Amino acid sequence: MIGRRIPNIGGTLRRFYSSVGSSTVLPLSRCINDIYSSPPDSNTRISLQGWVSGARISKNVAFVDIFDGTTHDNVKCVIKPPSLLPNTVKTGSSIEVDGIWTEGRGKQKYEVQVDNTKDPAAKLRVVGEVDDLYPLLKKRHTDQYLRTIPEYRWRAADAASILRFRSKVETSLVNFFDQHSFTKTHPPIMTSSDCEGAGEMFKVESSTKLGNNQTFFGKETYLTVSTQLHLEVLCAALSRVWTLTPCFRAEESDTNRHLSEFWMLEAEMAFVDKVDQLTKFSEMMIKDVVQKLVSDTDGMGSNLLESATKDHAEAMRKRWELLLQQDNWASITYTEAIKILIDAYERGQASFQYIPKWGESLRSEHEKWLAGEHFRNPVFVTDYPLEEKAFYMKVNDDDSTPAPTVGCYDLLVPDIGELIGGSLREHEFEKLSTEIRRRKMNAEPLEWYLAQRRNGTFPHGGFGMGFERLLQYLTCTENIKDVIAFPRTVNNCLC
Repeated sequence: MIGRRIPNIGGTLRRFYSSVGSSTVLPLSRCINDIYSSPPDSNTRISLQGWVSGARISKNVAFVDIFDGTTHDNVKCVIKPPSLLPNTVKTGSSIEVDGIWTEGRGKQKYEVQVDNTKDPAAKLRVVGEVDDLYPLLKKRHTDQYLRTIPEYRWRAADAASILRFRSKVETSLVNFFDQHSFTKTHPPIMTSSDCEGAGEMFKVESSTKLGNNQTFFGKETYLTVSTQLHLEVLCAALSRVWTLTPCFRAEESDTNRHLSEFWMLEAEMAFVDKVDQLTKFSEMMIKDVVQKLVSDTDGMGSNLLESATKDHAEAMRKRWELLLQQDNWASITYTEAIKILIDAYERGQASFQYIPKWGESLRSEHEKWLAGEHFRNPVFVTDYPLEEKAFYMKVNDDDSTPAPTVGCYDLLVPDIGELIGGSLREHEFEKLSTEIRRRKMNAEPLEWYLAQRRNGTFPHGGFGMGFERLLQYLTCTENIKDVIAFPRTVNNCLC
């Protein structure tokens, strides 16, 4: 009812927090990350829960390293007498420790003294034992081996750092988009439309409908390859929208940069009418993440570096610095890119399996050479041929090229190739309808999409970025399967 008085809940909440104390609001014990963020005073009693990353015994003392996955750091527990350490404590065991938090005497700044000769309350209890054939030992395992044990792979320290990094990058992106007045939205992952037009889609159907010529949704439905078309609808209501959502490609490729199920970051912006508006925004977004890595915001960089080998850590540092060393990344047209590639091929400066040709897609080898060898930095390639791109891209007013081009771009990065793809969207109803007919597409499933151009149409554009490709690039990971929790590829769905 209008004018009804809203109860004052603020005072109630303040009284609640003041009565319980801020340290006890969360009904959980302190994790290792929290403890290291705000260490207790020396000689304070403390309880820890976690898993054993290493244990060793000498004549008078035993040592146990405990971690809980919330940080790359572990806690060394000093056990006296060593008989206090149960025989069942092995790498991977889950344990609970009660002891005294003190300043460390070795490399670690702090340690926990579990000494029941001085403190009868000190204890170490095994919560969960491990089998004799537990596959993770106290050594660095190969990524290839870890992929064969999906139920255990993320317990490895360097692998766990990837999952924490995923979380930190997503948080960084949430903050970036929020600072630029974007609304995070949640478009569907099931659709009746093929956004890309490649036909490499997974069909969705209820098992009860299979074999009887019926459909659950009343029409054929697929797992989405891109949420872009739905984002455009939301963009017309909110101006600036983005999402990070699963996407699916039924492409039978099993390379080190392909997944059948992956996460895609997509953004749409209203009243954008120039491609360089999109490229500059994309560059800002990537550099914002990298700057946090370099400055180690919230331990973002050290999370990766402390878990990596010396050579791997150095490779990551160099890559992050490379991404920030130029104020503006280079931008060339597709036509200019073809000229550069052909010239390099003819001069013997580059050897390609596929000879570059105007009107044909840039191959992965072309993309990697442009970014990695020619520019030695990320580079935007704009204005691709109309016939090589999707139906919804805005056609350029340019008669200087051999055939029509569209207002689009790809961001190419060394070693990976394409990282981001985006474009201006055709916002005029007649032009978009004409292009759909020219391509002999079935317009019926796209009526809802075309309807956006009938009422209050507006210039707009956006882009999509494979989230795992960004993670793969920033972590210098060879295979994209190692930056996603449970990789799905052709002939591969282990659990």
